[in-house]
Amino acid sequence: MDLSNDRHAFHKSSLDRSCKPALGSDVIFASDDFFADKARLIDPDDPVFIPGKYDDNGKWMDGWETRRRRAAGHDLCIIRLGHKGIVKAFEIDTRHFTGNFPPAASIDLCVRESGDPDANTLWREAVPITALKGNDRLLVTLPDAMEASHIRLNIYPDGGVARLRVYGHVAFDPQSLTAGETIDLLALAHGGRAIAANDAHFGKPDNLIAPGRGINMGDGWETRRRREPGHDWAILALGCPGIVDEVLIDTAHFKGNFPDRFSLQAAYCPDSPDELAIVQSQFWPVLLEEQTLKADAELHIRDGLAALGPISHVRLNIIPDGGVSRLRLFGKPAQGQTKG
Repeated sequence: MDLSNDRHAFHKSSLDRSCKPALGSDVIFASDDFFADKARLIDPDDPVFIPGKYDDNGKWMDGWETRRRRAAGHDLCIIRLGHKGIVKAFEIDTRHFTGNFPPAASIDLCVRESGDPDANTLWREAVPITALKGNDRLLVTLPDAMEASHIRLNIYPDGGVARLRVYGHVAFDPQSLTAGETIDLLALAHGGRAIAANDAHFGKPDNLIAPGRGINMGDGWETRRRREPGHDWAILALGCPGIVDEVLIDTAHFKGNFPDRFSLQAAYCPDSPDELAIVQSQFWPVLLEEQTLKADAELHIRDGLAALGPISHVRLNIIPDGGVSRLRLFGKPAQGQTKG
């Protein structure tokens, strides 16, 4: 689920990150991947076409491609999501597949509390058989969001798909925590999600809540160079509302382009529609006054946090522009969120 201001409406959701190898997702089965490895289906990078590149089985293609089927039936593959989530939409990407794309595809979902699907697993249809085009990106929005731990992509009867993207948000149950336990309230793994950003020219704001340190500048949120007054901002929803005790902001790999300063605003509005939160965020109280940032460095802040009580949303202001790799909000979930 991408958070950049691209051509899709799903820049507000973050489950697409859980459909990427770095977060534990895996293509665990394919009926066939003779021409192109099934693992490429969830490669986080855009698919490419390399003229003249061949391997032992034929033309090298950046995606999942099966051999030509000579009997009844259809091909399929199964993806294990890095995190169980609430799915809202899919993108089926056939870029660079022109004479070898499937005429149609469908998608099924299942929920497993542990382990992978077996012969007794109940699959639910999420996307009925739908016509595909070659060298195209098809966005399919679900009428109602659906929970899933695994995705099954069916292609009819055979062919190649460059990428499959899954849009939604991670499902996290605070009842799995012990009362008083400190966690990163904003983490993607705990259900955090990026709602919006005024600019995401070089990097997406959902990178801010990804696990681990960023691997390069592309693995962070970075805005264009600002040529007018003002500053840039991103709005994120905590997966688990709570009281923040410590802030960590990391400018890893941002050296000549880190923000000069940053500040945080926050509010408790767990039931607010995203569109309303975007409008209201400019009026939210200050959680942390402006702080100076350094290049390629982690900044831990425990002092100076306003006593706002529990919060559900945060607005990161970067002044005036630049790139931030990660933002962590450590604290304790709000009362009633956890067990015991």
